[in-house]
Amino acid sequence: MVLISLTRDYIGRMLQDISGMKVLVLDSHTVSIVSVVYSQSMLLQKEVYLVELVDSMSKESMMHLKAVYFLRPTLENIQHLRRQLTNPRFGEYHLFFSNILKTNQIQVLADSDEQEVVQQVQEFYADFVAIDPYHFTLNMNMNHIYMFPAVIDPPSSQNFCDRIVDAIAAVFLALKRRPVVRYQRTSDIAKKVAQETAKLMYEQESGLFDFRRTEISPLLLVIDRRDDPVTPLLNQWTYQAMVHELIGIQDNKVDLRNIGKVPKDQQEVVLSSEQDLFFKANMYENFGDLGMNIKRMVDEFQQVAKSNQNIQTIEDMAKFVDNYPEYRKMQGNVSKHVAMVTEMSRIVEEQKLMSVSQIEQELACNGGQGAAFEAVTSLLNNEGVSDVDCLRLVMLYALRYEKESPVQLMQLFNKLASRSAKYKSGVIWSNSSLNKQVLTRELVICTVIVTF
Repeated sequence: MVLISLTRDYIGRMLQDISGMKVLVLDSHTVSIVSVVYSQSMLLQKEVYLVELVDSMSKESMMHLKAVYFLRPTLENIQHLRRQLTNPRFGEYHLFFSNILKTNQIQVLADSDEQEVVQQVQEFYADFVAIDPYHFTLNMNMNHIYMFPAVIDPPSSQNFCDRIVDAIAAVFLALKRRPVVRYQRTSDIAKKVAQETAKLMYEQESGLFDFRRTEISPLLLVIDRRDDPVTPLLNQWTYQAMVHELIGIQDNKVDLRNIGKVPKDQQEVVLSSEQDLFFKANMYENFGDLGMNIKRMVDEFQQVAKSNQNIQTIEDMAKFVDNYPEYRKMQGNVSKHVAMVTEMSRIVEEQKLMSVSQIEQELACNGGQGAAFEAVTSLLNNEGVSDVDCLRLVMLYALRYEKESPVQLMQLFNKLASRSAKYKSGVIWSNSSLNKQVLTRELVICTVIVTF
C-alpha cells in the first residue's frame, strides 16, 4: 500500500483542475490529512494562497478567489457549508468530501446553493492520516474509552466504531479493493468493527465496492490490542518509537521548542520517511546503531562544509551557489537529527531508562520472582525514575506474578502510592478473568496504542 501517494494524488487532483487563485478550506480532521502529505510550498505551486478552517472563517468577501473545500461528511460540516452557501464569500465553490456522502446531505447542499456558486461536489476517499506509506492513524481523542469492557461501554463508543469503519472503508476505496474481512473471535470490539465494515462493503454500499476481482483477495484482519498487554508497557529503543515516546510526534511534526537552544527555524521540524532520507534509513534502527549513523552523517557534512570554505575561483563560487540550497537542506537535516538524538540521550540518562528497560525485559522474558521484586522495589526507591516508568514496572510485575506473590504485589502498590497521589491504592488492579490485563487510567491514556 502506498497511502501517502494515494492521498497526495487526491489532493493534487482537486487543486490542479481548478485554475486561478484559490483558498483551501479544511476542517479539524482534514487539516491533518493534508498536512502530512502536502507542504505549504506545494500548495503555493497549486495557486493556493490562503488556508482556512471551516468553523472559524472570517466574513470578509473574497469574490476573486475560488474556494476548494475538503471536509469530512459530518453533520457539523454540512451545517457550516449550508450557512456559508446562503451568503457566499467566494466566486466559486468546489466541494470535496473525504468519504461517502449521504443522499440527504447532498439534498441539503443543493437546497442551500440558491446563488448557484457550487461548481462541483465529489467524494475523494482520503479519510485517514497517512503518516507513512504503510501506516495511517485517525488522531482520535480519548479512544481508550472504546477499549473498556462492554459492561461500562459508554454511548459515545458507537461514534468511535463509526469513525474506524469510515476510515477502513476509505482506505479500501482509495486502493480500489474489497477485502475479505476476518476478526479476532474472542474480542467483542474486533467483532463489532469487522461486522459493521463487512455490512458497509457487502450490503449498504456494495455497488461502490464492486471492483474488479484480483487473483488473491486482500485480507482485512481486525485484532484487539488488549490481547498483548505487555508490549505497550515496554520502553522502545528504535528511532521513530523513541522520538514518539520521549519527545512526541503529531502529524509527522516534532516540537523542539522546549529542548534547549534550537534555531528559530528548527523549533518545529518534519520527521517524515517521504521527505527525509536519513530518517527513512534509520527509523527502525536501535539507539546504539543510530548514534553511530548520526556521527557518520555529521562527518560527511563537515567534509562538505570544508570543501565549501575552499572557494578560490569564480568557478568555485558558481559551484557553491548552485549547490547552496542542497547544502542548506543538509545543514538543517544534520541540525535536526543531532538535536533530537541529544535530547533523547539526555532523557535516557536523566530518567534511568537503561536500568528501567533492563528490568522490564527481565520481567517480560525471564523467571525469578524474588529477584524481580527486589529489582522493582529498588527502582521505585530511585527518585530519578519517572512515575510513569514506575507504574509500568509494577504493572509488568502484576501481569507476571499476580498469583505467585500477591503480598509482594500489594507492597509494590503501596510503594507506588507513596510516590504519587495519582497512584493511590485501588487505582491498579488485576483480574485473571480479563486475561490478566492490568487496567489503569494512566496506562490507557499514556501508553496503550489501539491497533486495528
